[in-house]
Amino acid sequence: MFDHLISGAQLERFYSHLRGLGFEEIGPYAKGTTSLIFRARLDEKNVIIKLQRPDSPRQNFAREAGIIRAVEPFGVTPPLVTYGVFEGLEYLVREFAEGEIILHAEIEKRHLFEIVEKTALLDRLSLDHGQIQGGKHIIIGERVYLIDFEKANWRKPKNLTSAMAMLFLSDNYISRRVRKKFGIDGYFLREMRNELGVYKRTGRLSGLLSLLSRL
Repeated sequence: MFDHLISGAQLERFYSHLRGLGFEEIGPYAKGTTSLIFRARLDEKNVIIKLQRPDSPRQNFAREAGIIRAVEPFGVTPPLVTYGVFEGLEYLVREFAEGEIILHAEIEKRHLFEIVEKTALLDRLSLDHGQIQGGKHIIIGERVYLIDFEKANWRKPKNLTSAMAMLFLSDNYISRRVRKKFGIDGYFLREMRNELGVYKRTGRLSGLLSLLSRL
């Protein structure tokens, strides 16, 4: 999977480094634009390991690790396990978010409330995730998690409004599924826009939560 991005010798050295830290069952999982992603086990827990791609000049995992630590107490994202540098390449390890990305998950009403809760919490922290609308960074399982804070920053946030647009207002695969499942009509969508306007002006969530409770 990673043959054209990292040499076999360097990959084996990285695996050896991880085994020295206690990680087991290490294997490739996915690749991103700036990282190579592995799954592993540590003390009976599943973890994700993100290693900076050798062909990527961007070094921002230290900042991402700091953001994860900052939001960790609130249960928004799985806990950070460790951050380090291997042969000049940054890496971070966090616990694995069990579930499916929202793009493919079966979304229940309770998930909608949890998405509101966690995106509103990030808004209150003035932390903007930056990639919520893509549908790949919300994990739906027993719990809802937001993952991959690589492009997040402390700036004017729009997490909740981005999530509601993705789920209801925009025309995309996710919103079409949600509208069909919950029988959502134009009147509901107009009310949703109004309540999001109230939220942006006042930070008040009661109207939005009341609207979702009617689904």
